[in-house]
Amino acid sequence: MEGLLIHALLRELAPELPAQNLGLAFPDEGSLAVLLKGRSGRIFNLVLRYRPPSPSLVLEEGTLLGEPKTPFQRQLWARAKGPLMEAEQLKLDRVVLLRFAGEKGFVDTPPATLVFEATGRNANLLLLDEAGRILGVDRVITQEVNRYRELRPGLPYTPPPPYEKLDPRTLKAEDLRPLLGRPLKEVVRHVDGVGLELMRELARRAGLTPETPLDEAALERVFQALKGLVEDPALRTALTEELRAKWAEEEKEALRKPLLEALERERKTLLARLADYQRALDRLEEAAALRQKADLLLARLKEVPKGAEKVVLEGFDGKPVEVALGPTVSPQENAKKLYERARRLEALAERALDLIPKTEAKVQALEGEMARLRQADLAELLALTRKPREGKGSKVGLRYTSPSGFAVWVGRNAKENDLLTRAAHSEDLWFHAQGVPGSHVILKVEGQNPPLEDLLFAARLAAYHSKARGEAQVPVDYTRKKHVWRPRKAAPGQALYTHAKTLFVEGTLPKAVAEE
Repeated sequence: MEGLLIHALLRELAPELPAQNLGLAFPDEGSLAVLLKGRSGRIFNLVLRYRPPSPSLVLEEGTLLGEPKTPFQRQLWARAKGPLMEAEQLKLDRVVLLRFAGEKGFVDTPPATLVFEATGRNANLLLLDEAGRILGVDRVITQEVNRYRELRPGLPYTPPPPYEKLDPRTLKAEDLRPLLGRPLKEVVRHVDGVGLELMRELARRAGLTPETPLDEAALERVFQALKGLVEDPALRTALTEELRAKWAEEEKEALRKPLLEALERERKTLLARLADYQRALDRLEEAAALRQKADLLLARLKEVPKGAEKVVLEGFDGKPVEVALGPTVSPQENAKKLYERARRLEALAERALDLIPKTEAKVQALEGEMARLRQADLAELLALTRKPREGKGSKVGLRYTSPSGFAVWVGRNAKENDLLTRAAHSEDLWFHAQGVPGSHVILKVEGQNPPLEDLLFAARLAAYHSKARGEAQVPVDYTRKKHVWRPRKAAPGQALYTHAKTLFVEGTLPKAVAEE
């Protein structure tokens, strides 16, 4: 849920506050409904859906039912009491604070604050006391998961990291000038409260497309559309036929451009190789001349002065021939070097003769593919964009299968180590040879506890793909991937880890290992 949509909802809610709290309901494990009676007498539900990946905050009429289903929901039921006094949004971020006044009774319930973080896959709901200390949280976040902040009972609440963006509520036209010449979609990075969906709505209202580079006139239209978006951010899908066609065409071009650029780079590489092969053929005459000079040296050994850097000899056709010499070696060695140079040139020419037709066929195929791309429709371009490239480099790292059938990933360099570790599931097992440079090895168990033979299999791969290869006893550390992190400003492939155990294995490949 995007910041401006939350802002619009809270603006609708504000006149009803403080609102009488008529009770809480829990439709499911990830939802909370607060039944409110506003100052106007209106009765409605404030519904928080707080589980990833699509959290939302809505006002709904009618009656919602449901008893607490989790310990955290039981805690909410007991502590979120009394009137809803205030609903505050942090800037235009997707974080909302709902402050309840508490209530007097046989046992008083003190005031409490609900913090709703509608941040996509990191969505969460927290209950705070009057001092801002966490009483309960739906999803506990530890330092191993997030080094910026911890979210667990007993700690003071820390909001998400601060950021600097333009506030569309106080925006002036000149504030948008950094976007001049950039595509409209860049507005997401510069303007607070606007995500991908609202960016598309903004484009629709401005009569532009997400890919349109912004000139002075377009910038003014975007400014006016942003002001309208603040007042009414409701998403609409109606596009004129002309604008729909323009959107489709620009989307096609945005998809087509990187594909064509990649093919053009490949084509230029092949053309450069063809030029090299042609030069190799052109040097065949040079090879013949080198052989002739070598023959001449061997035939006129007595005429070559000792230590000379060059000599002029009478050729087999009676014409003088100048031969460059290495002054520190004998005429026979000079002749041998000339023969070797001639053989290298002849080998290159022979290889060029073999490769030229193959390379020309590749160039022709590439040009055909480029012509097809220029005519491709949107569906074809989307399919090509999503299709993984085949051939060399199509998969990151080496892939093996453990004795029990688990996949094992092995990085081959620092970049692959970084990519594989980042791509691994938080509950996968991560292996690394202790104290020496080596591969990151991932045993894809996703929380399962594999047999010892699988652990030893992955550990031996880590030992073999390290500087300790071949040693008899290599200590290999392993831990869950969630306990591994890359230090700030560290180079790719560098990692720190905790909660590790150690296995001692041979630095050789496991038996019967086969790369997938």
